[in-house]
Amino acid sequence: MTEKNIKFLNFGSLNTDMVYTVDHTVRPGETTASSKLEYFCGGKGLNQSIALSRAGARIFHAGCVGSDGDRLIEQLERNGIDVHLVKKSDMPSGHAIIQVDKNGQNSILLFGGANKQISPEHIAAVLSDFKAGDRLFLQNEINNVDKIISAASEKKMDIVFNPSPFGEEIQKFPLDKVSWFVVNETEAQELTGETVPEKILSAFSAKYPSAKVLLTLGGDGAYCKADGKTYFHDIFDVPVVDTTAAGDTFLGFFFATLDSRGVEEALKYASAASAVAVSRKGASSSIPTVEETEKFLENYN
Repeated sequence: MTEKNIKFLNFGSLNTDMVYTVDHTVRPGETTASSKLEYFCGGKGLNQSIALSRAGARIFHAGCVGSDGDRLIEQLERNGIDVHLVKKSDMPSGHAIIQVDKNGQNSILLFGGANKQISPEHIAAVLSDFKAGDRLFLQNEINNVDKIISAASEKKMDIVFNPSPFGEEIQKFPLDKVSWFVVNETEAQELTGETVPEKILSAFSAKYPSAKVLLTLGGDGAYCKADGKTYFHDIFDVPVVDTTAAGDTFLGFFFATLDSRGVEEALKYASAASAVAVSRKGASSSIPTVEETEKFLENYN
């Protein structure tokens, strides 16, 4: 669904997700039992690459795994993603401990591992394969994100930054070079100090006038501000099972659809794909295909 001449690069994390089913998220000082433990391939980088690929984009994934990371690489390959830019490290692969409560809400503890072994040499080698106008996707689960932004900006790539998980170091990144911010309510408030959607979008425009913004609000829908226009799409109301990959699914389907169909259609497809994802268990395993998303749209009442 993407334009043929634009190459998509996701320089992002690769994690093994250990998902514990719990009655409620563990509180400080509390010990509680989990009723189930499941293993999934995850990481925001992997999830977004798979979402982009399942939405019809051709994706190159760059990142780093440990000697225990073959399963992660195989998961990318099974989804048609080019993995020749993924390196191996002496560090263990990244992993996440995820609690999913009875309402489908999650809390996540991350261990960066090999994701934090991205070197300047690796960055230069990866970006040498790309040109001006190619689109780069970044999250905050790898190291040297600031260096990647600067290097990609020099090549005049289109930089999509999802500042998650949010940390104080992000405020020091060269954010003026970012083409697209993809943020939820929490990340938006950290970057702008605002909590009301319209004020968030205005603050982004004032602070980063050349950037476009995709603001996801969970059950309250999503906004996009691009080229002087503001767009909104409400959610498709479905029973929620697991929200782990909802945001990553939204991002993937939005950008895979954007160039060929425009913002309004991209918001619709992203919202529908996210609705399918939250109705399923797991991270990457919950992300739908284009066909599943279109079938959902046809059948939704």
